[in-house]
Amino acid sequence: MNFNFKIYKTVFCLLYSLVLSLNAFAQDGKSAIKVQAGLGISSPSQSGFVEDFEGNNINFPAVNLGVQYMFLPKLGAKLDYNFSRISNVDDSPEFKLNYSRVNLQAVYNATDVFSFFPSRIGVFAHAGPGYSFVKPLGNYTQNNTSYFNVMGGVEFHYGISDKLSIFTDVSYVSGFAKDFNPVTNGYGSFNGNLLTITFGASISLSGCYYCD
Repeated sequence: MNFNFKIYKTVFCLLYSLVLSLNAFAQDGKSAIKVQAGLGISSPSQSGFVEDFEGNNINFPAVNLGVQYMFLPKLGAKLDYNFSRISNVDDSPEFKLNYSRVNLQAVYNATDVFSFFPSRIGVFAHAGPGYSFVKPLGNYTQNNTSYFNVMGGVEFHYGISDKLSIFTDVSYVSGFAKDFNPVTNGYGSFNGNLLTITFGASISLSGCYYCD
């Protein structure tokens, strides 16, 4: 419990510090620093559960928080954190778990590739490595696990103003976890891949959102 609290506190402090640092160093409108927040659903791969355990195909909520910095018109980076709650289907042993991840990703502004979209729509691809943390709840709290991951996704933004957009993000997280050994270590836990779909807002802290 304390271990997971320290993880969340560290991630929050890191994101907050990054926002302050980037905002302090932003000197012109062409270096767009963005803070993003999204809420949506997650879908775990069933191969990530041990036999007899099965998670819901659609789980709510999935919460995503991130800081993004476009250091070139087409290229940037972002640090983001995701929290997802996953629970069992009706005919599975009862369980719930918290799935969290932290990823550092490269960001590519692919808007020009989709030039047939209306001018207010922007498309951003993102991918990069990270780390996943799984915290089972209820009867299986001893079966914590963590592992490296790599993820990729795409965001579709609609510009409300120069500094604000709403977006939809579709991302897939691939985990690099070992099999549970013994299998009882996997009761109520998860070591697989995850699909997330979130809807949120992106606020530019420096300059316009679609600066060239």
